Amino acid sequence: MNEPLAERIRPKTLKEYISQQHLIGKGGALTEQIKKGIVPSLIFWGPPGTGKTTLANIIANESGRPFYTLSAISSGVKDVREVIERAKKSDGLFTSKNPILFIDEIHRFSKSQQDSLLGAVEKGWVTLIGATTENPSFEVIPALLSRCQVYVLNAFGKKDLEALLNRALEQDAFLKSKKIELKETEALLRLSGGDGRKLLNIFELLVNSENSEPITITDELVKTKVQKNTVLYDKTGEQHYDIISAFIKSVRGSDPNAAVYWLARMIEGGEDVKFIARRMVILASEDIGNANPTALVMANATFQAVNTIGYPEARIILSQCAIYLASSPKSNASYLAIGKAQQKIKETGDLSVPLHIRNSPTKLMKDLGYGKGYAYAHDHQDNFMEQEFLPDEIAGTTFYNPGNNARENALRDFLKKRWKDKYGY
Repeated sequence: MNEPLAERIRPKTLKEYISQQHLIGKGGALTEQIKKGIVPSLIFWGPPGTGKTTLANIIANESGRPFYTLSAISSGVKDVREVIERAKKSDGLFTSKNPILFIDEIHRFSKSQQDSLLGAVEKGWVTLIGATTENPSFEVIPALLSRCQVYVLNAFGKKDLEALLNRALEQDAFLKSKKIELKETEALLRLSGGDGRKLLNIFELLVNSENSEPITITDELVKTKVQKNTVLYDKTGEQHYDIISAFIKSVRGSDPNAAVYWLARMIEGGEDVKFIARRMVILASEDIGNANPTALVMANATFQAVNTIGYPEARIILSQCAIYLASSPKSNASYLAIGKAQQKIKETGDLSVPLHIRNSPTKLMKDLGYGKGYAYAHDHQDNFMEQEFLPDEIAGTTFYNPGNNARENALRDFLKKRWKDKYGY
């Protein structure tokens, strides 16, 4: 019994598949496409152990397509081209059931490796299904991304994980031969971090660690048998999310010492430098913003630098940036402003652009009043002329309220001189 439990009970049909009902449940985004067997090239994006590989296999099985699989960890351009050549020669080439090429961890493919897929996807030689734990917007080249539909798979919820455990007990021959009682599962579920594969691995470890029956699964058993052996930093599990959260909150809370500590935890755990730097770019805008605009420049420069340098020297650059961001004044005013604007759009819909600020490249548009009455700011004193830029229905609405810090207080004074009392500055 060398095959892992997760592999032994891997579902083979949609009916057996647990979770991701937003994709394969009633009215799910993929349900009808799978039933009809006409599936576009896809990217499955989600945390580890959420069924990306399983779903790809099921799609191939239920649509009756040839299935080829590659791992981005161990495959190169030569492997990709060989699979594509085999796919081109398959019987399904000139039907809607062209072969499926599944690439696990596609984010690990280099640009040239991803480029090698473009022709096959474009010409329909294969239907590509890529699986990634990283944001495809950053890790998949635009040309390939534009040819694929991206679907997000969510971490398993409590009910999904419980269903997975019960299935294992009901279906796996080895577990059925044992007397097992699930008395308490809270610690087991929590330790899995929403990762179905990890849950089953831990469960199997618990069962194998007990020499006598019945085997009673309790929170205490999990703590004594598993947590002592858990690595300090699991960059694909719960620790990954907890520690990046601690890091972000330390920077937001202006504590450079805590920020460097949590940064060091990630570095020691082998976290991807791009992941850390990307989070700092977001944080620089979300939590610092116009209180110190240079923070975004610094964070973006860090992102570029660590991609070039790599470990171990990248740790110095990350440390410098983390300390700078933590020591900067904070403002989330820009973050709040875009949120308010988006909410207003949801409430009011697509309001018409006022005529005077519409584009008027043709005579007809000018005759219809497009651009009429618009005041070109640079033709007026201080490069400003008060006029309305928002739709009439929401005229005068304030979205941006400057934060209480030196730079944004200066911005508030500037805006107040321009707009007087219109926006309440």
